[in-house]
Amino acid sequence: MLQIINDINLEDYNLKSKLMVPLDEYLCIDKLPFKISVKAMIEIAFWGQNQPSFKKASDIIKRIHNIEISYITVKNVTEYIGNLLFQELLDNANNIWSNRANIEINNKKDKLILYIESDGAAVNTRVEDENGSTWKENKLAIFFSDKNIYRRKDKANMIIHKEFVSYLGNVEIFRALVFAKAVELKYWEYENIVFISDGATWLRNMINELFPEAIQILDKFHLIENIYQYANFVFNEDKKKVEKFKDKIIGYCYSNEYNLIFKELKKYKDITLPTGICNLPIYLEHNKDKIDYSKYEHNSWFVGSGAIESSNKTIVQLRLKQAGMRWSVDGANKILTLRCYVESGRWNEIEKIVVDKLLS
Repeated sequence: MLQIINDINLEDYNLKSKLMVPLDEYLCIDKLPFKISVKAMIEIAFWGQNQPSFKKASDIIKRIHNIEISYITVKNVTEYIGNLLFQELLDNANNIWSNRANIEINNKKDKLILYIESDGAAVNTRVEDENGSTWKENKLAIFFSDKNIYRRKDKANMIIHKEFVSYLGNVEIFRALVFAKAVELKYWEYENIVFISDGATWLRNMINELFPEAIQILDKFHLIENIYQYANFVFNEDKKKVEKFKDKIIGYCYSNEYNLIFKELKKYKDITLPTGICNLPIYLEHNKDKIDYSKYEHNSWFVGSGAIESSNKTIVQLRLKQAGMRWSVDGANKILTLRCYVESGRWNEIEKIVVDKLLS
């Protein structure tokens, strides 16, 4: 118990001194907010972000460490650590963004690819928008290079290391966080930056601003989903016609015959689409320079955003989208920051940041 709570073995100390000081000061925890050690706070925060709820985290701490900590305390400690890290990331990102013109960029380039994928996922919050909805979009980005990819004998790929940034809020702050992570990874040293997305306008604009030299790829599988959705409406869910239409559009992508894509879609220009159905002609017009799949696959580049889709499940859904959960925006960002540290394999860096923040 002493090991978890204060990391100090009192038997190693001579307590016969005539100098009397408060115990928390003697244990060097007088400056800490919860009167427990930094390591104990970080341990609690780990389980707080790892388990489906703060109650479950409280239960598992009791089971593993035989220490009773209420779920309220687990929540408070977890959010406190999450806030320290979140503010550190924001301050760093804002500093890099404000001084981006002064970043020292060398001309050395490795023959490597830096992949960036990004997507949004809805989180239920306690804040209503003008339409009465409490769902707000969390923005998540994943970074990895081809040196982080293990290619198996069955030709399947396994990404063995990924870095993440997340933000529940506006694009401007998320943009700064993405750029800061790219700077940390020295994006200029990569021969190519490949950005894969679902083609959303905000993503397209962000990547054009941050990395105009990037190769942008429209997620092939997202495109196929949209083709199916559009074709099912146009052809009244006639499976043969839908499949033929899908094969034709994807075939034109592979043969680099974009003019034939738009000639085909022009046949249906007078159809009025209901809300919720992808307007395929407009969608492809906006992304026509991102669908040369034959070239991408010839270069052995990824053409799907499966990594970000699975990461949304791992980072967002497993912790923030349990039944009945609703979050404050600040609370969600604190937990998401912790989730990103864990999934980026950087949990061991947290102690130094927390110590510097609390004891400096």
